[in-house]
Amino acid sequence: MAAKWIEALTGSLEQKKQYRQAKARLDALPSPYREVANAQHRYSMYYGGITDGDTLVQMFLDLADLWERAALDGTPISAIVGEDPVEFAENYAQSYGGAQWIDKERARLIKAVDDAKTQEDRP
Repeated sequence: MAAKWIEALTGSLEQKKQYRQAKARLDALPSPYREVANAQHRYSMYYGGITDGDTLVQMFLDLADLWERAALDGTPISAIVGEDPVEFAENYAQSYGGAQWIDKERARLIKAVDDAKTQEDRP
């Protein structure tokens, strides 16, 4: 019962466990894959803004899979990220969709403008 109460405040404990496992997998990669994977992880945390825990966890589990496979196969980093690592990271994050924190702010902005227009239209 306590776990349900804690999860109501902090979010899914299982998601947190999976996230920590994915992060540990990234940290265990050999260099230079580890550095690039962790840089992409950090960028995704700032850029992605995903608020859905399931989506976020899946994105990082897949990120760990991607970089583990690349390290295992010896795939050159440039063959994965291409010429523009920012474009790669942003396309990667966007492919997961999901609700983003900015969606709430967009809705607030639209509502504020609509409310203002309604007030202007009143005699």
